[in-house]
Amino acid sequence: MNHTTAQDKWRAVAAATGPADRAAAEAGVRLAYRTAGLAEPGRVLWADSPLAAVALVRGLTDPGRSVRDEVRTRPWAEERRRLHDALGPAGWAAHWQATGAGLWDLTRALAERIRAGVTEAATVDRATAEETAAGTGAGASGPEATAVRLVLLDAVLGQHDAAWLAAFDGRGERLAGLAAVAEHAGWWWPFENVAVVCERPVELHRDEAGRLDRGDGPALAYADGFALHAWRGMPVAADFLAGLADLTPERIRAEENAELRRVMLEYYGYDRYLAVSGARHEHRDETGVLWRVELADDEDVVMVEVVNSTPEPDGSHRTYWLRVPPSTRTAREGVAWTFGLAAEAYEPLVQT
Repeated sequence: MNHTTAQDKWRAVAAATGPADRAAAEAGVRLAYRTAGLAEPGRVLWADSPLAAVALVRGLTDPGRSVRDEVRTRPWAEERRRLHDALGPAGWAAHWQATGAGLWDLTRALAERIRAGVTEAATVDRATAEETAAGTGAGASGPEATAVRLVLLDAVLGQHDAAWLAAFDGRGERLAGLAAVAEHAGWWWPFENVAVVCERPVELHRDEAGRLDRGDGPALAYADGFALHAWRGMPVAADFLAGLADLTPERIRAEENAELRRVMLEYYGYDRYLAVSGARHEHRDETGVLWRVELADDEDVVMVEVVNSTPEPDGSHRTYWLRVPPSTRTAREGVAWTFGLAAEAYEPLVQT
């Protein structure tokens, strides 16, 4: 398989949603054990989400020791060393850039978000149960969160190991079992006596940069209700998102958290906000019009209003709003900044 095909294949695996192929995934689990020289697990248990899997793992009475090192870590390291030696340092670097590098940041960021979300949800759930039983209002303890994180460290990331699997696609037979699980399921936990395998998410929404992003529901959701909410990569609460549909300029100005206020502005629309918030006209030249709105305890919202010189099919000219740094003092400076240029270097032959 060529580099482009492998990368496309594993990019699709990383983003896959919907029910796992349990039979194929379990076959991959058993192959991974056999390839590592281990006896196959006596049982393969399924969970609907990483959160449910952590609870299941913590409730096991005799799972045996974790065999993640034998099943995943050692095969990865040995196959990487073999391929590195075969290709040489420069060849390996080029191979990684052509295969796994483009997926690495996306899958790593997503895995980190899932770990953080599971830790928060599991800690809150356990604390709530303990408070109910004891009749107290104490929050979750540090050791509880640490215990959850330790369970998460024992996970094989399945589909979210796509970056490394793309690099070894068709080259590492020792990784065939890991690849099979990744293609057909989510995260999984290998122990001597049992393997716990997780379903894939049922929903995944990302922006053009690959960040979790959705304004009207969870950006990542599993069948059992475990979900992550985000706006252009920024974690937000579900009730915060639910309130975006009823935003007003007054509510935006009243928001004390600067990051949440920026989310509100993006959702509401900077141009719309400027129009109803008494924006100050600061400068005009042949490139456009510079507007400014001052916000309490936050940087000013500064935008350049520009008109597309190319007419629309109906003969009209579309207006665009470009957000620029608060230090911007002229429209030309702002438009130049969007092109990575200084104002004096911006000399467009044709404006579009």
